[in-house]
Amino acid sequence: MSAPATTSPGAVTPPVGDPPPRPIRRRGGPFSRENLAATILTGYVPLILATAVVVLPLLWMMISSFKSPSEILTTDLVVLPSDPTLHNYRVAMTSVPIPRFFLNSVIVTVIGATLKVTLAIMTAYALVFVRFPAKRIIFVGILVALMVPPQVAILPNYVLIAGWGGVNTYWGIILPGLGTAFGTFLLRQHFLTIPPSILEAASLDGAGHWGSIWRIVVPISLPSIATVALVTVVSEWNDYIWPLIITTDSSMMTLPVGLTALQNSEGNTGSGWGILMAGTVVVIIPVLLVFAALQRYIVSGLTQGSVTG
Repeated sequence: MSAPATTSPGAVTPPVGDPPPRPIRRRGGPFSRENLAATILTGYVPLILATAVVVLPLLWMMISSFKSPSEILTTDLVVLPSDPTLHNYRVAMTSVPIPRFFLNSVIVTVIGATLKVTLAIMTAYALVFVRFPAKRIIFVGILVALMVPPQVAILPNYVLIAGWGGVNTYWGIILPGLGTAFGTFLLRQHFLTIPPSILEAASLDGAGHWGSIWRIVVPISLPSIATVALVTVVSEWNDYIWPLIITTDSSMMTLPVGLTALQNSEGNTGSGWGILMAGTVVVIIPVLLVFAALQRYIVSGLTQGSVTG
């Protein structure tokens, strides 16, 4: 005979006839069917669609720049050119002064972007670390400038620049766009995260505002400054409306304006589309190279300016 079961003092004996406890349902692992389906549907599919919307037109334009006119204007889909040729690029270079347009864009972009980034750094520094009257009002004015379309100021700027003799000049193209509300706002938000004690220590060592900007603030803010520089370079390089209005001489036109001259010279014939696409590729390649060089700073730069403390 077996010994009767004994219970320790204080133990609670479950009632007879109760069902056994239900097993705990565990969630699937990272490679389970549910997680993989959710990741693909909510992550990869939207990412692939967004990438296709942006990349496919650019890729099609680059491929078409190597096609013959018969392969561009056809009822049959021709993805890859049967005989790739640089004829469109040669014609684009000889139809209009593309090298001169390129040089003008480089000059305007380098000088304009450098001045805009420098002014944004100095303005943001003053708004954060310098005490002066009406500082909040000035910052509100900068926020208002972010909401105003730049096209509103085209007519007043033209009257002013033309009155000063700035038509068909580099400074006439660069001067109206030197103020950058976006760059000032982004750098100000990042400068707010810099501990004031660092600048106080620098001032005790004899550093003035100029030394504090270029020896302390700028070195520790390179990601945010690189982000502002990238946005500024792209906007300067792609600017079309203002250079189109302020330049009438082909020797002072920039590349985006030169594309209009290229289209007018070639017309809407079959050969003209391939030549126009070749000219567009020449315009976007420098921007893509600059973006590839600075893209690693974009996320970190925007993130640094999103938290204040």
